[in-house]
Amino acid sequence: CSLEENLKPRVQWLKGLGMYDSQVAETIVKFPSLMSCSLEDNLKPKVQWLQDLGMDNSQVAETIVKFPSLMGCSLEDNLKPKVQWLQELGMDNSQVAETIVKFPSLMGCSLEDNLKPKVQWLQDLGMDNSQ
Repeated sequence: CSLEENLKPRVQWLKGLGMYDSQVAETIVKFPSLMSCSLEDNLKPKVQWLQDLGMDNSQVAETIVKFPSLMGCSLEDNLKPKVQWLQELGMDNSQVAETIVKFPSLMGCSLEDNLKPKVQWLQDLGMDNSQ
């Protein structure tokens, strides 16, 4: 991994989202693989997707700092299906974005083995989707 070709551009890109040096360092410590992710093929498309949900740069930065491994999740196989499921529960894009900012680790949970059974359990207790 070349410092000039790989590491510095990623650090500058993270700073461009509004991260402070300390947040960049914290993010790299939590998820060192971030430094080997492709900017063009991985990181930028995920950020654009988060922005398309309604997040601004500061919310994207906050989300990455809280749960940097989000950037290692597959957009097609992991993130989009979860958002689609949240929308099927009745959330609009702004509510989905707000949920991801508050609880970004939710995006790392298994949809079939974790999230759906828990929501079903809550529904069985009498909660509806608006709760």
